[in-house]
Amino acid sequence: MKKMMKAVAFVLVVFCGLQAKAQAGWRMGISINPGYATNSVYGFTLGSDIRVQKNLGDKNFFLLTTGITHFFDTEKTLDGFTYVPLKAGIKSYLAKRLYIAGEAGVGFGLNKGSDPSFLWSPSVGYSAKKIDVSIKYEDFNELQYVKQVALRIAYGFKL
Repeated sequence: MKKMMKAVAFVLVVFCGLQAKAQAGWRMGISINPGYATNSVYGFTLGSDIRVQKNLGDKNFFLLTTGITHFFDTEKTLDGFTYVPLKAGIKSYLAKRLYIAGEAGVGFGLNKGSDPSFLWSPSVGYSAKKIDVSIKYEDFNELQYVKQVALRIAYGFKL
């Protein structure tokens, strides 16, 4: 079941990527996400993601995001934890370059024994023509200690 869910997620991401490429008005961003876990078990987090977005109107965008995130064990009591998020959401501009966003979806834990989990992530950010910088909170609900605050630094371009 777990392998099947991962395969379905992979196919969905590839399909969405191909659809995004085929349609005008889409943008893609590739990012690095250094962060810090909001608990005492893990410390530093590091992730990367790919996001596609489509303009829905004057100030709103539809988002699809996937990537990978790793939680490092700073106390050497647990193994690190890694998951692959698959999220959809909305980004809405409050001013010319300032926005808020909210995403929800599923996170696929890559550690042995972890199950897929509901994942949600609000953020606030600033975007320019090619650079997007935001601060996000991300919560992997299956495990109470896999939550983070991260800085998302992305390079964006038109598809």
